[in-house]
Amino acid sequence: MRYPASEKIEIIRLVERSHLPAKRTLDKLGIPKTTFYRWCDRYESGGPEALEDRSPRPSRVWNRIPDKVRQRIVDLALNESELSPRELAVRFTDTERYFVSESSVYRLLKEHDLITSPAYVVLKAADEFKDKTTKPNQLWQTDFTYLKVIGWGWFYLSTILDDYSRYIIAWKLCTTMKTTDVTDTLDLALEASGCDQATVLHKPRLLSDNGSSYISGELADWLEDRQMDHVRGAPYHPQTQGKIERWHQTLKNRILLENYYLPGDLTQQIDAFVDHYNHQRYHESLQNLTPADVYFGRGQAILKQRERIKQKTIATRRLLHNKTAA
Repeated sequence: MRYPASEKIEIIRLVERSHLPAKRTLDKLGIPKTTFYRWCDRYESGGPEALEDRSPRPSRVWNRIPDKVRQRIVDLALNESELSPRELAVRFTDTERYFVSESSVYRLLKEHDLITSPAYVVLKAADEFKDKTTKPNQLWQTDFTYLKVIGWGWFYLSTILDDYSRYIIAWKLCTTMKTTDVTDTLDLALEASGCDQATVLHKPRLLSDNGSSYISGELADWLEDRQMDHVRGAPYHPQTQGKIERWHQTLKNRILLENYYLPGDLTQQIDAFVDHYNHQRYHESLQNLTPADVYFGRGQAILKQRERIKQKTIATRRLLHNKTAA
């Protein structure tokens, strides 16, 4: 239990006036003898002010973020209000070439009352696809999701997502969910990835659910002509396609904040978000890289650069601390 300075003084006087020995008086008060005599020494040397509680934290922290850097972090948080503390920490490290941890950013934002509750709850899949990919274009996930345009009805977004990098390779906004919509999207993905070239030895496998457009013989013939294998998840088990299901949730949480009255407006918003998702949004599961970083093979170079920035930042903070303490 912590006592204010005024109570400590009263306890010291009470013990001094007591007719009982000091130890017995302290036992009745429930105060350790060493604590009491420490109070006495501080009172004699510094007066009542010396009895004020001292901060348990050290006066100097060698790894403290300088005030100018702290202000730049706050400025970035205000300018990029949609970023989480994790994303802010990574963005600041990449753009400012100065390492800050997620926990430091969180504490700083909390001090400035800039931490808000999440707009939605993240749902995690119970299981994952058992055959893990080791490089891009080994496995593509595909699925449809539905979006409404007021006055026009429902539209269906067909997407091809690279399983290894989560990169959105191709997408198409359709008015139906027919096999031709699937093959059209696959044509876009093959062209965008370069996998339609004759030099490609192994075409990507396709992972889908058991929708009617994915189990059709027409799609099977189309895939066979292009030497692509096709695997499907177990019925009523969407966790197998967990990455593309999560993509749909992320997309809808962002673009469905508005109503759309023209298909062109919806297409424009999808296009803008796909660009943001591929090239700017840091994924925790990708070691805080973007899907484009992983898909195009520059991820390891970025991680090494971040580690160099981290070591340089820590060395700079330590040097600054030593100069201040000297």
